[in-house]
Amino acid sequence: MAAIKALSSTGRASSKRIRFFKRVSVRRFIHSFVVYAVLIGLGIIVMMPLSWMLTAALRGRGEPVFTIPVSWFPTNSFHFENFWIILTNDAYPLWRPLMNTVLLVVLNITGVVLSNTLVAYAFARLNFPGKDAMFRLVILTMLMPGVVLFIPSFLLFHTLGWYNTYLPLFVPSFFGAPFYIFITRQYMRSFPKDLDDAALIDGATRLDIYRRIILPLSLPVIIVMTVFTFGDVWNDFTGPLIYLNDASKFTLAIALTYFRKSTFASGVSTTNLVMAAALLSTIPMLILYFSLQNKLIGGISNVGLKG
Repeated sequence: MAAIKALSSTGRASSKRIRFFKRVSVRRFIHSFVVYAVLIGLGIIVMMPLSWMLTAALRGRGEPVFTIPVSWFPTNSFHFENFWIILTNDAYPLWRPLMNTVLLVVLNITGVVLSNTLVAYAFARLNFPGKDAMFRLVILTMLMPGVVLFIPSFLLFHTLGWYNTYLPLFVPSFFGAPFYIFITRQYMRSFPKDLDDAALIDGATRLDIYRRIILPLSLPVIIVMTVFTFGDVWNDFTGPLIYLNDASKFTLAIALTYFRKSTFASGVSTTNLVMAAALLSTIPMLILYFSLQNKLIGGISNVGLKG
């Protein structure tokens, strides 16, 4: 009899656990369903302008784009050749501005990574008189609006004979940026000093420590600087507008404006080509983001927490 009672009580307990787990599973399913539904809905809303831009870029010459209700697909066929036309257009080809922008991106990223990591390494790992005062001075320069420097910078570069050249657009990146120096210095301070001491005992120089130890460990913050610099230079409109006067040296941001004017001057609706050019300019940013998404998010979190 006691054994029967024990078995019955065990059965009731197991049935209670089964019901409990079923309720938990249902709650988790409902929670997951709601979360994914909201995320998918927000994703559709965010992607709608980009989707409309893509369908507009694939329309034929003279085909209306701005229609009510919105037309999501071309009426006749998809014209993928529009992307090739904007690169080889006789009136204003965008191939050269694209290459000019890529050149400036590479030069600026190189300058930003070299200058800011070197300065941050000195502030984070070395001891020298006036280090704290100099670092405070660097931070204070962040309070100065960039607009205030436009006229003095232009006069300086014009006096140096750098007008209508790429030098004003990438040389300043080799002299460091206060914000990048700050986040890199904070990140480098999190590394134990024992690394430097062990390397010095083994005969390494300070430059060897910077190149072989500190730089590899600083990869997350380097990725953050690279992505931010890429976005700033790729979308920069003001700098090339001020310093460049030769059409063969225009960057993509400037060339898109001239391309839009030249296509509208023909009298035929060429919005499809303008949309194709705009979409083409966003592709590198999308590729960079999706390829470095995990490292970028991890780098930003590490930069925010360490130091």
